[in-house]
Amino acid sequence: MKPTLVLVGRPNVGKSTLFNRLTKSRDAIVADLPGLTRDRHYGHGKLGRKPYLVVDTGGFEPLIKEGILHEMARQTEQAIAEADAVIFVVDGRTGLTPHDKEIANKLRRLARPVIVAVNKAEGLNSGMVEADFHELGLGEPYAISAAHGEGVRGLVDLALDTFPEPEEEETKSDAIRVAIVGRPNVGKSTMINTLLGEERVIAFDAPGTTRDSIEIDFERGGRKYVLVDTAGMRKRGKVFESIEKFSVVKTLQAIEDAHVVILMVDAQADVSEQDAHIADFIVQSGRALVVAVNKWDGLDSYTREQTRLVLQRKLKFLDFAKFHFVSAKENIGLESVFRSVDAAFAAAMTKMSTPRLARVLADAVARQAPPKHGLFRPKPRYAHQGGSNPPIIVIHGNAVDQIKDSYRRYLENTFREAFKLHGTPLRIQFVTAKNPFADKDKK
Repeated sequence: MKPTLVLVGRPNVGKSTLFNRLTKSRDAIVADLPGLTRDRHYGHGKLGRKPYLVVDTGGFEPLIKEGILHEMARQTEQAIAEADAVIFVVDGRTGLTPHDKEIANKLRRLARPVIVAVNKAEGLNSGMVEADFHELGLGEPYAISAAHGEGVRGLVDLALDTFPEPEEEETKSDAIRVAIVGRPNVGKSTMINTLLGEERVIAFDAPGTTRDSIEIDFERGGRKYVLVDTAGMRKRGKVFESIEKFSVVKTLQAIEDAHVVILMVDAQADVSEQDAHIADFIVQSGRALVVAVNKWDGLDSYTREQTRLVLQRKLKFLDFAKFHFVSAKENIGLESVFRSVDAAFAAAMTKMSTPRLARVLADAVARQAPPKHGLFRPKPRYAHQGGSNPPIIVIHGNAVDQIKDSYRRYLENTFREAFKLHGTPLRIQFVTAKNPFADKDKK
């Protein structure tokens, strides 16, 4: 299982910049304003020699007891409770502050490895920048520049040094692993109990009832499944007992281990930023997906129509997935959910022949050629399958690396319809042929 690194620090020290550097993305908004990050962001670490998850948190204000800053502190405390290691980001140009000392006191009481990352150290003497922060008593500080990438790779390797190398995947059973994810109190445990016909997991009308990921063997129509009910926060000590017991990290790990994910959304509550974060992580992980909008039976016709519009607007990037409007408690619509699970799994594992891929590509280009890039038009020539779960299609040709995103989406939709790839993300990779005359021109 991938270790989790959590970025912690006071506002405006560069946590989001470091998050974007580690994930090689722009997922976290960066600006020279304190307190811009208010919710947690989650991503796959792509910088370093070992795989890991990384969590960006809002500015940590542990002494404030009310308002939005208090809620941000609660979010950060929960992320720390789930962490395998903590990177405490401080500002090397501002130097040590009383606020840093407060956070250090909080971190020192936890049984977590903590690394102090002294950010914004570009152009400065690293020894002098680090010296101020020995006073925190959290070990040797490490000077970096998140904005310029200086020292970041070494920081990651240091943070991951105590974790074992990833092992090769064990041979798994033929059962389909189905992770049921969503916010607290959306009905995940109720759905599992209804499917099983018995009270196998505790279902109670209070958020955070489930304390750990629960795996349950299940058989339907002669097919084997492993249902994974995600997860209450791992109990790390009484200090965190008052925090919302919803383990995002364990949810992310369950998503990565699953073949198909059922994302449960509460029809009687607004789609939250948390829902969108988890949905985006599912897409980035390449997992097949089915969306179950629960508690649908409690809505009148007008509210149902408004809810559909909200879902279309906020989760429009899940247009490849099948949406089902269900009642887990009353067993309404669950049969169709599992038909879609089977279809999504089949799509994720589908095998596409090279000759047919080439024909579909040729027909797509004949109908609509790629737009020109400068004086030249990209020329896709042939395609083959590069992997499964999610399906990957590799397209070779001339200047195909210049194909625009709009044309990539056109090709994705074309292949999706041709091969019935509904319920799974689809990846398209472009490989540009080498120009055989490039070296001659140089000569």
